[in-house]
Amino acid sequence: MHILALNTGSSSLKYGLYRVEGDAVEALFSDQTDAAGGDADPVRAITGTLTQKGLPQPDAIGHRIVHGGPNIRDHARIDDALMVHLEEARAYAPLHVPAAVEMVKRAREAFPDAPQVACFDTAFHKTLPEVAKALPLPADLRKGGIERYGFHGLSYESIVRQLGQDIPARVVIAHLGNGASLCAVHEGRSIDTTMGLTPTGGIVMGTRPGDLDPGVLLYLMREKGYDAERLETLVDRESGLKGLSGGTSDMRKLHAANDAASKLALDVFVHVARKHIAAMVASLGGLDLLVFTGGIGENDAKTRDAILAGLQWMGDFNSRIIPTEEDAQIARHTYTLTL
Repeated sequence: MHILALNTGSSSLKYGLYRVEGDAVEALFSDQTDAAGGDADPVRAITGTLTQKGLPQPDAIGHRIVHGGPNIRDHARIDDALMVHLEEARAYAPLHVPAAVEMVKRAREAFPDAPQVACFDTAFHKTLPEVAKALPLPADLRKGGIERYGFHGLSYESIVRQLGQDIPARVVIAHLGNGASLCAVHEGRSIDTTMGLTPTGGIVMGTRPGDLDPGVLLYLMREKGYDAERLETLVDRESGLKGLSGGTSDMRKLHAANDAASKLALDVFVHVARKHIAAMVASLGGLDLLVFTGGIGENDAKTRDAILAGLQWMGDFNSRIIPTEEDAQIARHTYTLTL
C-alpha cells in the first residue's frame, strides 16, 4: 500500500510517500512545502510533484494531528463524526490544529476515494497515571477536559519502536527542536511528560516559553492591557529562545553569535532541559537510558554535551542519539487502520 503522510505544522508542511507492507516501511519521496493558507493548495502541488516524478498516487493518507481534545485518545480513521471532534480540538492547540484540519479538508477533496487517518500526538500519553495527568485545579474544570495531555507522541512512539524488545525499563526521551518536550518511558509506556494541556508548556522552546508562572499572564492582563489574542501571540511566537535572544530561535545562529543575549538563551535552554530531565528521572525512580532526538537533539552536539555535563551527579547512565521517524509512524498507523 502506498501511503501519503502529511505532517502539518503552524506554517510548514512536511510530507512523504511511503510503500508499506506489514511493519516494513520504505520511503519513496519526502519534501517540505508551505502549509495550507491563502490561495495556494499544497495538496494539489504534492499531487503534481508525485506525477512529475513518476510516483504512484496514494492509496491512503495519514495526517499528524497535534491534539485530539478530550474525546479522542487513539489514532483513528477520519469520518464526518471525527471531523466534528477535530473542530472542537482547535481550542486546545490553536497554533497547530486549525492548519491540520484545513489540510484534512483539502486532502479529502483531492482524494475522495482514499481513506484518511488522523494520527494524534496525544495518543502515546493516554497511559499517563492520574498523578501525572491531573492538573491542580478544581474538579469541575478537570472534568471539562483540562488536564495534562502530552505531545510529540508520534516521535516518542518511533523511538520506542526503534529500541525494540531490548528497551530498558527506565528511559527519558528528549525531543529537542523548535518545539521541545521530554517524556518518561517506563517499560515502553509514557508515565510522565513535560507538556500539559497545550504544546506551550514544559521546557523552553524556539518561540514558546515552556512552563511560566501564571501570575505573569495575570500581570500582563492587569497592568499592560494584554487580551487573549495578545497573550497567545506572546507565548506562541515571541518567547522562548527568540524572546531571550532578542531576535532568533535558530540554534546555529545563537551558537555563532557573540553577544550576551544569545549566550543567555543557550544557557537557559540547557538549564531548563537539565531540570526537567531530572524531574522525569524522579518519576521513573532512576535512569537507564537518555535518548536525544529532534532537530536540536540529533544535530547540536554542543547543546547535548552541555546538558549531559550538568547531569553527571546522577551517576552512570547510557545516552543515545536516535533520529525521530514521525512520518514513518504515520504511514504505519494509516496502513493498519485502512486494511
